[in-house]
Amino acid sequence: MKNELLQKFSSIFGGEGDMYTYFAPGRVNLIGEHTDYNGGHVFPCALTIGTYAVARKNNDQKLRFYSMNFEDLGVIESSIVGLEKKKEDDWANYPKGVIWAFKEKGYDVTSGFDILYFGNIPNSSGLSSSASIEVLTGFVLKDLFGFDVSMIDIALISQFAENKFNGVNCGIMDQFAIAMGKKDNAIFLDTSDLSYEYASIVLEDAKIVIACSNKKRGLGDSKYNERRTECETALSELQKVKDIKSLGELTEEEFEAIKDAIKDPVRLKRAKHAVYENQRTMKAVSALKNHNIEEFGKLMNDSHVSLKDDYEVTGIELDTLVETAWNQEGVIGSRMTGAGFGGCTVSIVKNNAIDNFIENVGKVYEEKIGYKADFYVVEVGNGPSRI
Repeated sequence: MKNELLQKFSSIFGGEGDMYTYFAPGRVNLIGEHTDYNGGHVFPCALTIGTYAVARKNNDQKLRFYSMNFEDLGVIESSIVGLEKKKEDDWANYPKGVIWAFKEKGYDVTSGFDILYFGNIPNSSGLSSSASIEVLTGFVLKDLFGFDVSMIDIALISQFAENKFNGVNCGIMDQFAIAMGKKDNAIFLDTSDLSYEYASIVLEDAKIVIACSNKKRGLGDSKYNERRTECETALSELQKVKDIKSLGELTEEEFEAIKDAIKDPVRLKRAKHAVYENQRTMKAVSALKNHNIEEFGKLMNDSHVSLKDDYEVTGIELDTLVETAWNQEGVIGSRMTGAGFGGCTVSIVKNNAIDNFIENVGKVYEEKIGYKADFYVVEVGNGPSRI
């Protein structure tokens, strides 16, 4: 892979000078969905699929971006001065946003550079191809320019870029999970204060299987920001009767005692999901530590029901994948993962059932939806690196 990337870079940008090759993973969230911007807990892990880059400084104050995933767009060029989002720059607005954010935070990008990207994460799949390219770009900047930033700093700067440059009001989970990934471990992260611990993913005789619905979605024009606003409004209503900073502070019992303060039934459902999903996530991590994988799977299933009924972010594609999965032998748990409105599901499937799972779920999905789903048997990997 490295040699192929270097050859492609040379053919696009020329072969002279010092070129460096990098990788950052994608991520999947095992449980804890739409809790990260509500001050709750999440439980993601980095994957061994992700985004690669080759980068080299240049001498002309120009940024030149090229993606092997969008070759028809050619080289996208920008000055390092006066960076702004441009519709015609398409995917390159993500790395541009990170460079802009580093400069906003006081890190001086002193020269231009040429950079080539290649990702093997399905685009718009909910496996964080956008956060992967953001964190990767931050890691490249740290390496090329010697910036004194931690991996958590890179996650926060990448989130800042997505919020302020690209206009997606995302939480911290995706960038944090990618920046802080650790092989064979998921990250139990409290998004209210960024305290975290690694939890070993020991799936005896089972694997994580991701099903990509192939329904494309764009976070910026989806209902993602709308859901966040609904939760913020519900929180402000609850704050009139209880001193809390986030929905993630509430137990189920505390929420039930004060929920009548929320005056709109839709907002009530949104807040209920945020509170109950947070508690589910804590219970799921506890179950995993106690090697109770069946309980973990049941909580995954409950999570999907809540995302469907209370948060309303699933849709026929994701529901078909999950509900079909529940009917398959050897499935320990299955749920949608990511923001929803398309994207992927995550299932824990016993090893001897994986082939039948993929065949059966794929067949039902194509018959019902009219096009194929893609399946990935994945492993849990590390965070960014120079390779």
